Amino acid sequence: MDSKELVDLVAKACDDKRAEDIVILDMNNVSLIADYFLICEGSNERQVQAIAREVKDIADEHSIQVKRMEGFDQARWVLVDLGYIVCHIFHRDERNYYNLEKLWGDAPQLEVRL
Repeated sequence: MDSKELVDLVAKACDDKRAEDIVILDMNNVSLIADYFLICEGSNERQVQAIAREVKDIADEHSIQVKRMEGFDQARWVLVDLGYIVCHIFHRDERNYYNLEKLWGDAPQLEVRL
């Protein structure tokens, strides 16, 4: 599975748990960190954790290693590192504060295909 297929799969997993405002940034020509950043939000801590769990479960189902998951217990900003994809799951209150879309404003946004 290539990274574009994986980011679409992760976007669907987020959508299945009712993540809001899903954005995919193409990081290929902007950063060496990852090919794509997926950014989304949940309305409360339990939903943020549910989205993160679903991303991990989908990765496990497809034998994709989760390199790291941070912030799960606090559920304000959960980062799921899938190697070529980094999924940022924010609590609604935190997303505007960190504003990754503006920070990585050089990265083109891709259409989210669900």
